[in-house]
Amino acid sequence: MKTVTGLHHVTAIAGPAQENLDFYAGVLGMALVKKSVNQDDPGTYHLFYADAEGHPGTDLTFFPWAEAAPAKPGHGLANEVALAIPRGSLGWWGARLERYRAPIAGAEIRFGERALRFRDPHGLEVALVELEGPSGHAFSPNEASPVPAEHQIRGLHGARLREHRLEPTASFLTDVMGFRHVGDENGWRRYAVADGGSGAFVDLAEAPDAPRGFWGVGSIHHLAWRVDDEQHQLAMRMRIEAASRRPTPVIDRFWFKSVYFTEPGGVLFELATEGPGFAVDEDPAHLGESLVLPPWLEPQRDEIEAVLPKLTRARTAPIAGGA
Repeated sequence: MKTVTGLHHVTAIAGPAQENLDFYAGVLGMALVKKSVNQDDPGTYHLFYADAEGHPGTDLTFFPWAEAAPAKPGHGLANEVALAIPRGSLGWWGARLERYRAPIAGAEIRFGERALRFRDPHGLEVALVELEGPSGHAFSPNEASPVPAEHQIRGLHGARLREHRLEPTASFLTDVMGFRHVGDENGWRRYAVADGGSGAFVDLAEAPDAPRGFWGVGSIHHLAWRVDDEQHQLAMRMRIEAASRRPTPVIDRFWFKSVYFTEPGGVLFELATEGPGFAVDEDPAHLGESLVLPPWLEPQRDEIEAVLPKLTRARTAPIAGGA
């Protein structure tokens, strides 16, 4: 069967939008490639950070719900996003995060890869993982980034999920979505899809004694998986519907088409098409500079802009030592 091809994007919930922008564009040096709104809650930003061109697979996005309660950790949530960095750059990133006082949880080896765990300003668990092989997506360096090109984040590496029971989700991944089991380590079971490698895997851990987790500031909202086009998406949707996961109809997000459903453990998944991409409504050289609305929200621009907080360019304090 034709499988999903890897992560398309990961969407998380943040606190104040300016703080989110300062950290992801200013400290982590990712490109803000689309400044839009949550299409289901247009009074909230939807901020997209990626490589310079916003290639699928490089995209970490946020809903900044500043008034929301903190997330409640537990099973049924994706609890960490991993971002790929070039091999040999972990020390550079550790020094940079220390200078900006990011809460660093520590370095470790995961499935043979060097990783550094930390939390962003709103509590989201993030890991920077050194690439040990090629990634499954294109990458364009961000010339405007405060991070030198040789250290820039290359895109999404993977994600981690805690489940009350592991087997229902594991079976769904392998039997319906086309993943395969590729390893076990320290209570985590890794599943990969397509050619595997960076951007094409997910780690599961069983947490039978943990409470049910709930979305909030500092949690991942959903994981989006790449499909080639609408035909591929519809074929995958049919498989998901046959597995009684009740997928949504195809939803036009303008930059891609989406289908949403929950996997058996309760984590929200999405199928997202490769195109048409972020340059469909902006000059590729000026992505993310202006508030962009899908055509059906454009008549509400004045009302939307009136309630959105003002954003300035990413703000960071000067640091020493070249990091």
